[in-house]
Amino acid sequence: MGNPKAFINTPRKDAGYRPINERIYDFGEVEQTLNREDRKIQASRCMDCGIPFCHWGCPLGNKMPEWQDLIYRGKWKEAIDNLHETNNFPDFTGRICPAPCEKSCVLSILEAPVTIRENEAAVTEVAFAEGMIKARPPKTRTGKKIAVIGSGPAGLAAAQQLNRKGHSVTIFEKDNSLGGLLRYGIPNFKLNKNVIDRRLNQLLEEGIEFKPNIHVGKDISGSEIMKNYDAVCLAMGAGQPRNINPEGRDLKGIHFAMEFLSQQNQIIMGEKVDEKSIISAKNKHVLVIGGGDTGSDCVGTSIRQGAVKVTQIEIMPKPPIGKNPNTPWPYYPTILKTSSSHQEGCDRKWSLNTNQFMGKDGQLTEVLVEEIEWVKDETGRMTIKPTGKTEIIKADLVFLALGFTQPIHEGLLDELGVSYDARGNVATDKESKSSVAKVFATGDTAIGASLVVRAIALGRKVAEDIHKSII
Repeated sequence: MGNPKAFINTPRKDAGYRPINERIYDFGEVEQTLNREDRKIQASRCMDCGIPFCHWGCPLGNKMPEWQDLIYRGKWKEAIDNLHETNNFPDFTGRICPAPCEKSCVLSILEAPVTIRENEAAVTEVAFAEGMIKARPPKTRTGKKIAVIGSGPAGLAAAQQLNRKGHSVTIFEKDNSLGGLLRYGIPNFKLNKNVIDRRLNQLLEEGIEFKPNIHVGKDISGSEIMKNYDAVCLAMGAGQPRNINPEGRDLKGIHFAMEFLSQQNQIIMGEKVDEKSIISAKNKHVLVIGGGDTGSDCVGTSIRQGAVKVTQIEIMPKPPIGKNPNTPWPYYPTILKTSSSHQEGCDRKWSLNTNQFMGKDGQLTEVLVEEIEWVKDETGRMTIKPTGKTEIIKADLVFLALGFTQPIHEGLLDELGVSYDARGNVATDKESKSSVAKVFATGDTAIGASLVVRAIALGRKVAEDIHKSII
């Protein structure tokens, strides 16, 4: 720890966001950056705690105290090398991770943790700008061939780790470009796609083969993949969206969130989109059902498209502001989160259940919602109690941002005959193995929808498990 008093004398300083009246008219990244000197000062606030709870809170096990000190000392190359020991893509997590490390930082007790996430993004930007990040192709090849199905963070991390061990890796992706939900699910105002592209260029230089526009299980059979590869890694995510079916669900104007978000990203990237299928929020009243990050992304995208009004509702009660005694430090706090999109103009409501979609001539016009209470039943489980208090919300567009239930079974998974766990995910053992020989599963495919940081961690783990099984 270079400055033992910095955490006392130096306040936390966030980079902040671009002005609202500027950013809502484009899809450029919202978050700003601090200059290097400010970033070094912020890194100096790390106390190098005897028990680094930040390290404990990170699914990747990033060594925060070490690389914070390296930033403080201006040793950017050593800092990025330290990060890469545990994290293949700190430029991704430095932008979109919810930072469990910061929530478990000892300074979080005083509500002023070290700016770990922003520091992480800054390290990577300096490293790319100064040519510190270079391709690392293996010196020799093992002769083993591995197919990675899916190119989200878990698949990319698994592929890079396996390739560096000398195996020949091919990534299959059903979409036009690689990146999974990083590319098609997360808006550009949170993650510019150039950030993904420069990593993909690195993977190509390291010798990984990309096969986009190939839907395994449809364009090519699972049996063919099994015949041609020594191991198969399932990393296609949990793509089955959670649905609701109140009366009127078949009205036009009701869409799953990912239909909307993916389409907007396709348009920005210049991919061909059928004009008749374009979902536009321009001059419309938008209702987002679901209060998580995906819902927030729908809010920000709708505002940029020119929505008249955006409302977001959540079936759960409004979380506490600031602190929650039920989730004390160092656990991840269940508290009210206000995103940059919420700040741009959004009416947020809680404890509302969707009772009916209403419309005219087959087109959605309104949504009937009812206030509910959460009470314990005789078994102690929380259950919904209707109050009878209803409200009609004007809505020309509804986006269902209710999360994902499981990977899609139809096609490849059912063809391979893998077993599923109680939640519908691909069942795996401690070594990431499925019930089918030489088939492994990782990321959301194995554990259900989760964080990008956990996906990368599981991608690294499955790579180690596959390596051990085929050497």
